[in-house]
Amino acid sequence: MNELIAVVDDEKSILELTSIHLKKFGFRVATFTTAQEYLTFIEKTIPDVTILDLMLPDMDGMDLCKQLRREQKYDMMSIVILSGRVDESDTILGLELGADDYVKKPFSPKELTVRVKKLLRRQSSQPSNPKNEINIENKIVIDIDRYEVRVEDEIVSLTPTEYRILKMLAEKEGNVLKREEILYNLWGNEKIVVDHTVDVHIKHLREKLGKYASLVKNVRGVGYKLDI
Repeated sequence: MNELIAVVDDEKSILELTSIHLKKFGFRVATFTTAQEYLTFIEKTIPDVTILDLMLPDMDGMDLCKQLRREQKYDMMSIVILSGRVDESDTILGLELGADDYVKKPFSPKELTVRVKKLLRRQSSQPSNPKNEINIENKIVIDIDRYEVRVEDEIVSLTPTEYRILKMLAEKEGNVLKREEILYNLWGNEKIVVDHTVDVHIKHLREKLGKYASLVKNVRGVGYKLDI
């Protein structure tokens, strides 16, 4: 492992603790106590994963997350929110804004590291299609080598989680992808999620698919499928 993990938190003790555990697993780590320090850094170097506190001295973490997800060059960077805000509404809002995971304080540094590893594993998963692309009725093309999605030849900016969900649905070839399968493949047994986590990511995926949003069907009480 040599992936770069950025940790943005104004509590130096958390930065130190998180950094120690991530480095134990072979990650490179860059730490920041303000949003501005972090934003200046990523202009030249984009981390593989950003661990983001919400209570920063110069900017609300939710606003920072939203800003990152507006810029296409950060699409492939995973975002993990690390926060003392424990209400379910905060978790859902963080996911709505494009975070891939939400970890509540107090937290286990070991668990946080495992979650980071899972996000990176998803990013580097090997293609299963011999042509390295999945074509959905000539409307949507998932280019596995480029890790990008095109809708009618226009590139659509998906977060890593949205991309992975679409790819899993496409690989089912119209069959139902159970909610439990989505949760396990994305987060494994280590992930404790709120009920609406998958729904939030599906909602964003549909929005980005535009007029083809209706291809993603909800099978009530079971999961989702692509209507192909």
